[in-house]
Amino acid sequence: MADYDLKSAERTLNIKYAIRDIIVVADEVAKTGKELLYLNIGDPNVYDHKTPQHILDAAYKAMCENKNGYSASSGIQPGRDAIRRYAEKKGIKNIQDIFITTGASEAIEICLTALLNRGDNFLMPTPGYPLYTAIQSKLELEPNPYYLDEENGWQPDLEDIRKKINPRTKAIVIINPNNPTGSLASIETLKGLIDIAMEHNLLILADEIYDQLIFDGEKHVSLASLNPDAPVVTFCGLSKNYVCPGFRIGWGIASGNSARMKDFLEGVNRILRSRLCANHPLQWAIPAALEGDQSNVGKLVQTLQRRRDISYDLISKIPQMSLVKPKGAFYALPSVDVKDDAKFCVDLLRKTGVILVPGNGFGEKPGTSHFRFVILPPEDVLTKAFNYIGDFLADYKQ
Repeated sequence: MADYDLKSAERTLNIKYAIRDIIVVADEVAKTGKELLYLNIGDPNVYDHKTPQHILDAAYKAMCENKNGYSASSGIQPGRDAIRRYAEKKGIKNIQDIFITTGASEAIEICLTALLNRGDNFLMPTPGYPLYTAIQSKLELEPNPYYLDEENGWQPDLEDIRKKINPRTKAIVIINPNNPTGSLASIETLKGLIDIAMEHNLLILADEIYDQLIFDGEKHVSLASLNPDAPVVTFCGLSKNYVCPGFRIGWGIASGNSARMKDFLEGVNRILRSRLCANHPLQWAIPAALEGDQSNVGKLVQTLQRRRDISYDLISKIPQMSLVKPKGAFYALPSVDVKDDAKFCVDLLRKTGVILVPGNGFGEKPGTSHFRFVILPPEDVLTKAFNYIGDFLADYKQ
C-alpha cells in the first residue's frame, strides 16, 4: 500500500482564530521565564471573577438528582420557559421557538447552517467576532463583511450594508454589544437594520451575549423587541453575564412572522435533533441564573466599568493610540499608529510579555491598525500593561 499524507479539507484552510493563535507565541515567550500579562482572552474566570454560588448549586443539584442522561433536543422545558420569560421582559414578542445549545456559538452555527447554501453569504460586522468567519469557511460561503464606523462610535454603517446586499445575501448579523469594540448600537441603528432586513427579506441574527454588561447607566435594547414581525434569532447564554463560559450553555430565541420563519425553523430543528442535546445537567442552571439573585451581575458591571475607565485614562496618555470608549461587554479596540498590528502585537509580547490580539484578527478597514484587549484583569495588571505598551511604543521601530 502506497504511503500518502492525509490532507485537510480545503474548507479548513481559511479558518483562523486570532484570539488563541497569539498564545502560540506566548507559550514560546513563557519558556524564557518572562512574566506574561494576559489581556487577550474574554474568559472572566481566568481573572478574578467567579461563578455565583447559586448557579453552581443548581447544576450540582441536577447532577445529584441523576439528570445526567439526554435531554430533549431543544433543551429542558424549565430552561426554555425561563428564557421565554427573560425574552418577554426585554420586549421580545411573537416568539416562534427557543432552543438551548452548547454555547451561543452552537446556536449561531446551527442557524447559519440551516439557512445558507454553499455560495450564499451573510452580512457580517467588521470588526467582528472570528467565530463567524470560521463558520463561513466551514460552510463554503462567500465573505460579505460590512464595516462599523469608528468615527461614529463603531455603529454599523447602514449605507455600507445596503451596498453589500446581493441576490445571494440571506442574513444580517449584528453583535450588540459588540465584540471586539465594546460599542452599543443605538435604537436608530437597530431600526435601520430592521428596515433593511424587511425590505430585502433577510434574517437578522442578533448576537446579544453581553446584553447585561452595559455601562454608564445606559440600557440594552433587544433588536427583536422593536418589531414583532421581523424575522430575528436572538442569541444569548450564561457564559458572559453569569461568569460560567465553561458551562457551554447558550440559546437562540426565534421571533417574527410565523409563516416566514416556518421552513427555516424546521431546518434548525432537524439539526438540533441530529446532534442530540446540549449538556443536560448544566441546563438546570438557566432558571437559577435568569431568575435567581442578580446582585453578581450588578457588581460585575461596576467592576468592569471601573476597569474600562482606568484603561481609557491610561490610553489617553499614549500619543500613538486612541480609543472609542466602550459602552458594554468587556472588550476595547484602540487604534494604534503602527503599520502592521499583527507584527506589533508579536513584537510587544516578546519584549514586554503583554498579550494582545491584533485587530486584523477581527477584520478592519484597510490602512488602519488596532488591537483588542479585555478589561477583565485587575486594575494593577491593566496599569502595568499599559505602562509597558506606552514605553514600548515610544521607541518602536516599524
